[in-house]
Amino acid sequence: MKTNNRKLFLVVLAVLFYYQEAGAADTWKAGVSKVKITPDESIWMAGYASRDKSSEGVRQDLFAKALALQDASGKPSVLVTLDLVGISREMVDAIAQRCLKQFGITREQLLFNVSHTHSGPVAGSVLLQMYKLTPERHEVVCRYTDGLIDKTVSVIGSSLENLVPATLEFKQGLAGFAVNRRRVTNRSLPGPVDHDVPVLKISHTNGTLHTVVFGYACHATSLNDFMINGDWPGYAQEEIEKAHPGAIAMFVQGCGADSNPLPRRTVELTMKYGQILAAAVEEVLIRPMIPLNSPMKTAFEYVDIPFQTPPGREELEARLKDKNEYRRIHARQLLDILDKEGKLPSSYQYPIQVWQFGPKLKLIALAGEVVVDYSLRLKTQYGWDTTWVAGYSNDILGYIPSLRVLREGGYEGGEAMIYFGRPGSFAETVEQIIIEKTSQLVGSL
Repeated sequence: MKTNNRKLFLVVLAVLFYYQEAGAADTWKAGVSKVKITPDESIWMAGYASRDKSSEGVRQDLFAKALALQDASGKPSVLVTLDLVGISREMVDAIAQRCLKQFGITREQLLFNVSHTHSGPVAGSVLLQMYKLTPERHEVVCRYTDGLIDKTVSVIGSSLENLVPATLEFKQGLAGFAVNRRRVTNRSLPGPVDHDVPVLKISHTNGTLHTVVFGYACHATSLNDFMINGDWPGYAQEEIEKAHPGAIAMFVQGCGADSNPLPRRTVELTMKYGQILAAAVEEVLIRPMIPLNSPMKTAFEYVDIPFQTPPGREELEARLKDKNEYRRIHARQLLDILDKEGKLPSSYQYPIQVWQFGPKLKLIALAGEVVVDYSLRLKTQYGWDTTWVAGYSNDILGYIPSLRVLREGGYEGGEAMIYFGRPGSFAETVEQIIIEKTSQLVGSL
């Protein structure tokens, strides 16, 4: 009799646990929308200084997608993903201000992430120093940027209008095509990578798939021609949406600033990487995942990250005679700032964002082109199975090196800063400042 009572107790306990989990999950509402952001005219393409002409056609459409999530409190938050190389703070601020006015959405409730495709259009001021734009070409970029801002505000509004009851689940997958691209001096000693594939599954209450949000940490640089496309992130999203008609797939770029897909440079390889990533997502979707419970807590703050001592006027004037055209352009730009402001910036206001989904998932969004060390460090600190670290979020201001990469130097360690118009490399305190501010935000939730 005691054995039967014990069995009955365990069954009741299991049922109560199930309904507690299901009931908590059912407090979510989700809305999703997407809009095509493919340029409708030939435009200068982003990501490579070597391009010498505007786009010649479209291989694949580009999209802005928005996922609105509302917990039991009734407060929505919106994730926005864009098939672009970058988005500037000025663009984000313009979108956020309109969303506050039109939808009552505050800044911490909006998270922007770009796929970093190098086969999309130039938008806003991101990497503008890299491109040789005539006034006519720049006007095309301005027209595209204005339309992009309008479309992004619209897609956010549509996602908020489409809220329906939903369940949320999370789990990590694995894909192995990212390679650390800083293996220069000794190719037998590969650098660190992050091969995790975080997957957020949003389902209707009847179990059908609503939205899949997935990520990976790797440059979207498989192709370098003159045809507009989303590179491997675009093909991965396309594969998932084909496999799940009616559902929308959204890609979130990770801390892949120092990783490349290798080998590359063919359409076939690009599509293959998309298929590999889509297959990794499918492997997660078909297996049991971790239910995410309400509430959802959000935090967003800026922190000042300092630059190293900037060059003086004499050094900048000497650089005007440099053989490297981009160093000359950069020197001229900094001299103009000196003439206008009297000094060069000593720091940059760096945005950090954290979304907490109950006790089982932290989504940490870092700005800029973030190297992989940040992802590995934060996941070690907060848990590999319950932490998602995104780079390329909210402001693509330049490369964000770790202390290791900064001391090693090279492109990610500081050389690339001339293309972003910054006065120089970040100081060696940059990693610790970002980690400490992230810890403060996590602790506040």
